[in-house]
Amino acid sequence: MLGWHDGAMSSDAPTEASTDSTGDLLMRIAGGDRAAFERLFTDQSRLLLALILRIVKSRSLAEEVLQECFAEVWTRCGRFDPERGTGRAWLITLCRRRAIDCVRSVQSQQDRDFADGLRSSAETGDQVEQTVIDRAESDRTVTALKVLPPEQSTPIVMAFYQGLTHAQISENLKVPLGTIKSRIRDGMKKLRDELEASR
Repeated sequence: MLGWHDGAMSSDAPTEASTDSTGDLLMRIAGGDRAAFERLFTDQSRLLLALILRIVKSRSLAEEVLQECFAEVWTRCGRFDPERGTGRAWLITLCRRRAIDCVRSVQSQQDRDFADGLRSSAETGDQVEQTVIDRAESDRTVTALKVLPPEQSTPIVMAFYQGLTHAQISENLKVPLGTIKSRIRDGMKKLRDELEASR
């Protein structure tokens, strides 16, 4: 689906078929050659990390995805077919797919965390949740945010006003991911209490 049928590939095809060192390494890895696997990682990891980073926008997430990609290379490179394209094209396709899946997964988790945060700390049920949502852009919310300590208000603003994922906030603030989630959850509870008090 990605990369193999580009016009740019066709001009390289005659020489690429005979000099596809990445493809040769993949074929050797399919036979259990660990030295070939290490060589492939050394040769390609930098390029692939840059590719993944452009998609996921987070260095720590990109490194995680890269590890998953190479784990998949080791277990599934028997599926590489040199008739369909070069080894590098196969790797790029695999990494793009993994990176896009990661972005979707992180976004889904962020949506779930936000919904869970609203539900778990609501003291008066759905009405309070709706109050927070309805006033999300109001002056009261801005005032309430100022009451929170910076370590809680900053990640809330980054998550719900700037649209950053928890992983991106963690990386930007140099604070562990679990701590960020706790601060947002606790901050949302205080924010909700503050909004209720100002009604």
